[in-house]
Amino acid sequence: MTTTSPDFPDTIYAIQHLAFEDLGALEDVFYQLGYRVRYFEAGVDDLTQAFGHKGLTIILGGPIGVYESDDYPFLQKEIDLLKERLKQNLPTIGICLGAQLIAHALGAKVYAGHQKEIGWSTLHLSHTENNLLSALIDTPVLHWHGDTFDLPENATLLASSDLYPNQAFTLGKHILALQFHLEVAADSLEKWLIGHTCELRHANIDITALRADNQQYASALEQVSGKIIQQYLMQL
Repeated sequence: MTTTSPDFPDTIYAIQHLAFEDLGALEDVFYQLGYRVRYFEAGVDDLTQAFGHKGLTIILGGPIGVYESDDYPFLQKEIDLLKERLKQNLPTIGICLGAQLIAHALGAKVYAGHQKEIGWSTLHLSHTENNLLSALIDTPVLHWHGDTFDLPENATLLASSDLYPNQAFTLGKHILALQFHLEVAADSLEKWLIGHTCELRHANIDITALRADNQQYASALEQVSGKIIQQYLMQL
């Protein structure tokens, strides 16, 4: 049974920038709530339908930067479609690169950070009324990014980390941007370690230690992430 109004579209659209960075644990949450899921591949599929969707569209992560449109021309088209979607205040969640794209589309600066943030740690939650991420208190989340962004105008900051001040924000009740990875699934994080091996080694990340942290923290995050998504859907 869905948690939104009866006329809310029952299909979740998800835009992928990397094959193994999918909806993860959130996909099962959506199925349990009665939704269907349809994926679009950025750089391959026409994203017009995904960005024009009246229901929830989720923009997932990837290793490229929003400022690399010269090398990846599809990015500019994606940004243009996203700008129009945000103007219409349609339900949109951005994760990692998706959050950076939302920030950029809202006029904020997105740029390379001072260091890679890869690994598990807790967030500093903002003391804002009805913080959508309040369930994450004392729950480590997975960070995996090198870029960061300034807080867009009129956005509400939800969370920070020790390394970066802007980890999550909302704009109204429909737009949610998460720099960290809320979606990770405990049983499939090995593919991240395989797919991102070059980045991990270049950043001198201890892969064995990261795997151990994944095993320690991912299951707990799964439980909390489902609650956050349900709360987000209920407020639409």
